[in-house]
Amino acid sequence: MNLEQKIMADLKTAMLAKDEKALRSLRAIKAAILLAKTSEGAGGELKEEDEIKLLQKLVKQRKDSLEIFTQQNRTDLAQKEQEEIEIIEKFLPKQLSGEELKAIIANIIAETGASSPADMGKVMGAATKQLAGKADGKAISALVKELLAK
Repeated sequence: MNLEQKIMADLKTAMLAKDEKALRSLRAIKAAILLAKTSEGAGGELKEEDEIKLLQKLVKQRKDSLEIFTQQNRTDLAQKEQEEIEIIEKFLPKQLSGEELKAIIANIIAETGASSPADMGKVMGAATKQLAGKADGKAISALVKELLAK
């Protein structure tokens, strides 16, 4: 069952349950997928890694909005964003814990032979490819900087 089929099944369940939070989030995902599939050069199909990138983009947008709404003391809007983040994240691969991420990045640093902050680009290239969908880019970058600074 691909992502689109899972979303459609969940959308149907949410409609029957009259779950407004889930409906709002699932419709946003469905719209983003349709837009991506019909965009120029997509060919009407999305690969799994493209779907993951799309979902990560949706989560990032909502986290940015959540931050702004929180700063402006708009708890009503911030709560909606948080609810949507939780629902969208259900469709993403399980995120790695801090310890798991640190171990993988340390291994990548050893494999690439990186020894100083000047080698950050080399490590980031390998890390983002290997950890796609499993960790946030900011977290990867921060850990790479920290480990290369030692």
